[in-house]
Amino acid sequence: MKLRVGVIFGGESVEHEVSIISAVQAMKNLDEEKYEIIPIYITKDREWYTGGLLRNIELYSDLELLKKYATNVVLYNKDNTFVLQKKTGFKRIVNYVDLILPVVHGTNTEDGTIQGYLELIGIPYVGSNLYSAAVGQDKVFQKQIFDASKLPITKYMWFFDAEYKENEAEVLNKINKVGYPVMVKPARLGSSVGISKVKSESEIKEAIEDAMKYDEKVLVEKVVENLVEVNCSVVGNYEYQETSDLEEVMGVDEFLSYRDKYIGEGSKKTGTKSQGMVATNRILPARLDDKMTNEVKELSKEVFKILNCAGVVRIDYLIDKKENKVYVNEINTIPGSLSFYLWSSSNKSYKDLLDEIISLAVRAYKRKKRKVFSFDSNILSNFNGLKGSKGKLKI
Repeated sequence: MKLRVGVIFGGESVEHEVSIISAVQAMKNLDEEKYEIIPIYITKDREWYTGGLLRNIELYSDLELLKKYATNVVLYNKDNTFVLQKKTGFKRIVNYVDLILPVVHGTNTEDGTIQGYLELIGIPYVGSNLYSAAVGQDKVFQKQIFDASKLPITKYMWFFDAEYKENEAEVLNKINKVGYPVMVKPARLGSSVGISKVKSESEIKEAIEDAMKYDEKVLVEKVVENLVEVNCSVVGNYEYQETSDLEEVMGVDEFLSYRDKYIGEGSKKTGTKSQGMVATNRILPARLDDKMTNEVKELSKEVFKILNCAGVVRIDYLIDKKENKVYVNEINTIPGSLSFYLWSSSNKSYKDLLDEIISLAVRAYKRKKRKVFSFDSNILSNFNGLKGSKGKLKI
């Protein structure tokens, strides 16, 4: 019997379309001899849909038409089985799901939101748990944990939008202490959305205002000069970690922007808009010596373990090629295109990668079932109500 894999994607996120691309790629590469593939698309207004037509990337050019022909559903636990039930009209069960493969990016999805819901209903899922996902989405949390773990990071500061509005001069003074040029980033977005490189104080206010459009929490970090950007993918869990070859990313902009990643020259050459991170200009393997390559790979395993990740992730690095120094930049717990392209030189096909992370999820679920999360005793069985209590219970 095939394992019924529900592939969740979309959601209320600025990376909505990127998620669609990544999910369609994944569904095309899942082994259909092993898995029954069940698309589960979340619209920007948080409605859930399923149907075989959702596997066709061309249909997403007209989302209203797509919603008309797909089936609006809810996912829930029904007598310890996981069902997709029609939400409107005759509320019949549309499909059953054994395991979820989340292919979501950004806030309200990748940030632990999806993982939390899946944990709540008890369905096994692929990838990092909600704790790792939440930290993986918050660049400030990452910096704080990496710093506490004595990993190499750039000089930084952060603030809330309310702090900036109440005491702009103090925030700007702290940024001056970091030293220009700086990168200004919304703390909890991905795909380089809302990020600006600021060379002097005269440009900083505009960059801050732009970042605050997307998040109330803003990160400002020192720019690495003589920059080489390098990425490494890691597959595994807390027991073992395997690293991919390193990629050296070649951006058209001064830093690897959203345009470079998703709408740059690479996608024009392929003649399609559905290539995702595959379309990014890159050199694989990266042009680093063996010592630096090994340093980045060992750092990647350490980052993976410190954040208790699982499945497949991508960790991004900034290297000062003049000083020959590497800095951990950030982690992506559900990377664009699931970083399958980084494993090509390791003889690990996309199909193999998907098999591996699904197997890891099944083993994690079985292991978790052996842990104690609740007790059979009911502490309320002898509860005698509110006799003798003063006042009324307020809700």
